[in-house]
Amino acid sequence: MKRIVVLVSGEVQGVGYRAYARRRAMELGLSGYAENLGDGRVEVVAEGPEEGLEQFLEFLRKGPRLSRVSALDVQWSQATGLEGFSTR
Repeated sequence: MKRIVVLVSGEVQGVGYRAYARRRAMELGLSGYAENLGDGRVEVVAEGPEEGLEQFLEFLRKGPRLSRVSALDVQWSQATGLEGFSTR
């Protein structure tokens, strides 16, 4: 199991991005959370199989219809045992 911490830049707050990330993560069976940051980015932390995380990154690059993702900063590490997927 792997973990990714993703900082998503662009027009990603106020457009349903966190709910979109949660929905996609749950479809893929991933655990973690999505949280708005004070600088306008969204932080997404997810854990699960590497293949599922790679698929999840593709969803995050696209984002929901009203978003405009300009960049993803991704850091990989070992999973820590998160359960469920929440928005903060």
